[in-house]
Amino acid sequence: MARRIESHFIEGPAGRIEALLEEPDGGAPMEACLVCHPHPLGGGTMQNKVVHRIARAARESGRVVLRFNFRGVGRSEGEHAHGVGEIEDARTALAWLRSRYPELPYMLAGFSFGSRVILRLGCELEQATRLLAVGFPTTFNEFRFLETCTLPKTFITSTHDEYAPVEQMEQWFAWFAEPKRLQWIEASDHFFGGALDQLEAAITAALRAPLLSA
Repeated sequence: MARRIESHFIEGPAGRIEALLEEPDGGAPMEACLVCHPHPLGGGTMQNKVVHRIARAARESGRVVLRFNFRGVGRSEGEHAHGVGEIEDARTALAWLRSRYPELPYMLAGFSFGSRVILRLGCELEQATRLLAVGFPTTFNEFRFLETCTLPKTFITSTHDEYAPVEQMEQWFAWFAEPKRLQWIEASDHFFGGALDQLEAAITAALRAPLLSA
């Protein structure tokens, strides 16, 4: 059975939100997954190649996946709101996803700017099974809340990420609350140049592994 893909518009705080829902191939999903894209002002959309890899890995590991465009991106209405409004977009998209699959647990995943959004939202709600932060940008230095966030957190980062230098990422990661995991992917840049297959394999392995525990 081919997977089901549906396009949706969700009523959001700044107007309608363009979204794409994908169910896994055959069988019922075992978890719901919200995926957030990189910075809108840098050309980030739900069609970003890293976001696509995250979504595919989540779907192929048995999850129903909702991707969406933040306000002002693609056919989503509104204007960029410097992260504050985008967290509310994600909150709205998550509420829609959970209303669609109320019986399922849920996880949050994001790339770059999107990883900042899902960490903020997930640590505030404290209900997600896990948080997956790909290409988390340490250079923005707005994540003291991670020192007290006890949700399972997996960080997957490029060894040559210009927004998360290795030494800086390791220093900050040491401060983050358990349970947590940091995995490096040998890649040429923030966008995992030359290593997208390795990235997707690492995401799949992380999602199929037992939940991290403190």
